[in-house]
Amino acid sequence: MTEYYRPIVRFGPDRPEGALPLAGGPGWFTEVQLRRRDTAPRALPAQDLPPDWRQRLTAPRAAVAGLDMGRANVMGILNVTPDSFSDGGSHQTANAALHRARGMVAAGVDMIDVGGESTRPGAATIPPEAEIARIEPVIRAIGHEIPVPVSIDTRKSSVAEAAVEAGAALVNDVSGFTYDPMLGRFCQTRGLPVCVMHALGDPETMQDDPRYDDVLLDVYDFLERQVSALERTGIPRDRIVVDPGIGFGKTMAHNLTLLHNVSLFHGMGCPVLVGASRKGFIGTLSGAVEPSGRVAGSLAAALAAAAQGVQIVRVHDVTETVQALKVWRAIEQAEA
Repeated sequence: MTEYYRPIVRFGPDRPEGALPLAGGPGWFTEVQLRRRDTAPRALPAQDLPPDWRQRLTAPRAAVAGLDMGRANVMGILNVTPDSFSDGGSHQTANAALHRARGMVAAGVDMIDVGGESTRPGAATIPPEAEIARIEPVIRAIGHEIPVPVSIDTRKSSVAEAAVEAGAALVNDVSGFTYDPMLGRFCQTRGLPVCVMHALGDPETMQDDPRYDDVLLDVYDFLERQVSALERTGIPRDRIVVDPGIGFGKTMAHNLTLLHNVSLFHGMGCPVLVGASRKGFIGTLSGAVEPSGRVAGSLAAALAAAAQGVQIVRVHDVTETVQALKVWRAIEQAEA
């Protein structure tokens, strides 16, 4: 691809005549930023969009796992690992995980993302059997009671199969479906929606001096290639969510560039997920050394993503994020 178009997203009732809808939701835009690898970005009227970009940027997104993609949804993180960077060891038993899931539902969470393998920088891969032993009883326990969809955060087809048998409704792969060649085929045969994330390298090595020619366009091209590959497998584009992978093989400058320009990823015609919650760059910017102290910075990142039309924010702090989004929506729409 040689030309990329990032919509300059707006919300609210002051929508001018001729403004284009963003992904069929409440956002709209009248301008786009044209980006090429060899020239500086420049602004263009939205009416000058090529037809294919216009169609993908404006077309309504289909529901994913029953969730309305016409608004920002909150995905709550439920790690059942001993070594995740923020909450490792907190929810390892089925009872502890169920208690946490109940709290997220009471707070208004839209989806719960269960992970059994830490993907923090430097984390080692664990055997599928160990990962299954962590996630299966948790998903089965919360699936019997929790009225929101559950996703499984895994790179491995055997883990995904066990999770789906236990009740998971979406597969969220931090490797972007590059780790296990069988995972995409499994999701296709089960008719599952998927989330494709960008990561540079694996968790053990991803923060070892990550480099890009152009981080925004390099990540876009990777995700577009993976979405197209999944389509060839038989998974329709309207069942694919894309995630630029904040903090996965990125410096602070890379993360900020992606977040500042995240509306570009609507150009794939897929819902967009952003997971910046409690990440290291928030600690560096805010001075909050402990991940649990990065709530305010995480809220700022989630609201910045929502303001660019992102359909899913993946967060640790569900209560605070749901409240912040409710207030943000009311302000943007100028009504309660």
